[in-house]
Amino acid sequence: MHFQRLEDLRIDNDNTQAEIADYLGCQREVYRRYEKGTRQIPADLLIKLAVYYNVSIDYLVGLTNTKKPYPRI
Repeated sequence: MHFQRLEDLRIDNDNTQAEIADYLGCQREVYRRYEKGTRQIPADLLIKLAVYYNVSIDYLVGLTNTKKPYPRI
């Protein structure tokens, strides 16, 4: 699965792949593969990205076009 939204959000927020990789605690090349869909992104990193960008995981993976995250319980 290609996560175009990961790349779009990163660019819209003026982040580099290296900055996001550092935030996630992985190497830039690993993060690049997440963006391109050549490596599966673990759920815990999807959660971190959703919190970072203030969007829902459903938005990140293309299940909805609504960016707003769900209320926390």
